[in-house]
Amino acid sequence: MTTAAASSPRTYQVRTYGCQMNVHDSERISGLLDQAGYVRAAEADDNPDVVVFNTCAVRENADNRLYGNLGHLRPVKARHPGMQIAVGGCLAQKDRGEIVRKAPWVDVVFGTHNIGSLPVLLERARHNAAAEVEILESLEVFPSTLPTRRESTYAGWVSISVGCNNTCTFCIVPSLRGKEKDRRPGDILSEVRALVDEGVLEVTLLGQNVNSYGVEFGDRLAFGKLLRACGDVEGLERVRFTSPHPKDFTDDVIAAMAETPNVCHSLHMPLQSGSDDVLRAMRRSYRADRYLGIISKVRAAMPDAAITTDIIVGFPGETEADFERTLDVVREARFSSAFTFQYSKRPGTPAATMDGQLPKQVVQERYERLIACVEEITWAENKKLVGETVEVLVAVGEGRKDERTGRMSGRARDGRLVHFATGAAGQGGDTGAIRPGDVVHTIITYAAPHHLNADGAPLSHRRTRAGDAAEAGRASRTPGVLLGLPTIGAPAAAPAPTTGCAAH
Repeated sequence: MTTAAASSPRTYQVRTYGCQMNVHDSERISGLLDQAGYVRAAEADDNPDVVVFNTCAVRENADNRLYGNLGHLRPVKARHPGMQIAVGGCLAQKDRGEIVRKAPWVDVVFGTHNIGSLPVLLERARHNAAAEVEILESLEVFPSTLPTRRESTYAGWVSISVGCNNTCTFCIVPSLRGKEKDRRPGDILSEVRALVDEGVLEVTLLGQNVNSYGVEFGDRLAFGKLLRACGDVEGLERVRFTSPHPKDFTDDVIAAMAETPNVCHSLHMPLQSGSDDVLRAMRRSYRADRYLGIISKVRAAMPDAAITTDIIVGFPGETEADFERTLDVVREARFSSAFTFQYSKRPGTPAATMDGQLPKQVVQERYERLIACVEEITWAENKKLVGETVEVLVAVGEGRKDERTGRMSGRARDGRLVHFATGAAGQGGDTGAIRPGDVVHTIITYAAPHHLNADGAPLSHRRTRAGDAAEAGRASRTPGVLLGLPTIGAPAAAPAPTTGCAAH
């Protein structure tokens, strides 16, 4: 190591694509690099010493996006001696050494099962002046044992499982993240309590299929028990989870949601298609009536529940009648939001070789009709909340127009996005500056298909420890258990300024 390197810590940026699991993995990557002596570069820094891409392989354009970004970095690296580029995540697990063949200026490729190896691989690549590619076939260390640099002072992800035992024909995730591995409940609750001790108010329990949690240790009711146990964590105000699978959704989970005060009445449950024939071809082991039955039970127990979903349009063999059935289910389910996708052929999945691949123009036309249907319903559902009082956990980065409009933004307990005016708080409220992590109560004055506005002064404003941390610019960190990491450079004299991570 050179004297210059030893006297000046190397800087890094992590750029994230994909699902919540990837976002959480990126927090682990940042925590590992912090622990190893790197310092996070400012978001506007064009010349970090290390750039890590945490990739997704679910959508068809994932490959093009990665290689396009790697291409943009090639001249930057040429002008910056010693710069390193690392590629991890699902696309790295899939493409492996192909990444270095296509982009030989990449220094490190690591997979979904060996995030903890990144600092060692970076140092080895520097020492050997050659690319390091390390992909493991199975998980050796549960990611939550790794140190974490949390991107939020007020909300945190907590993994309860990794991997997936389902075999959906359109999905490449099981082959990239492996079979489901469950954490013990005590370990999960310890991490939840550690977050709350740092001021975090909201926790999202995270897994590829959260309500199959417990399969490894033989308790099919484990997820409902875990939700109830989170209700006993003092200071934890909101509990969310994502994503469940309809085939594993049980009545005890509905009861736990309804009976545990800090569990939010919001549910993201992927539908994918409303056609039983398409669901069968997708190898989704439920049918439309089963799905709608779950929603009916949820709403009977929690009339205020906001239900969101995922829908795929244009799956191989989908007929016009199949698509119409999807629209019928959307109309009956009354979703508060839906993530809609055009079917994307992924090599290595059974669906990629199925007969009946649909022309792009047919898929596009159906997609546009689906969007119109969804937005008509979400707008109507949101209009029902005009005049209602909502509790908003103030967020950062949720409102793109906040600076221009003078509003701030956050999420209601049901997960809806709320843009609110920041006038003096009402009786009993703290009239100090409202910060991310604080809690306000406000009245909805306007509804749009994807958000709500509250243009009057907040009724109340509660300052929180999470808001204190945000104001102080402190990044929330959870220590992990990981031995033998090299330290790169001298430790920073003070914590690096908190900057937002790349949007996923």
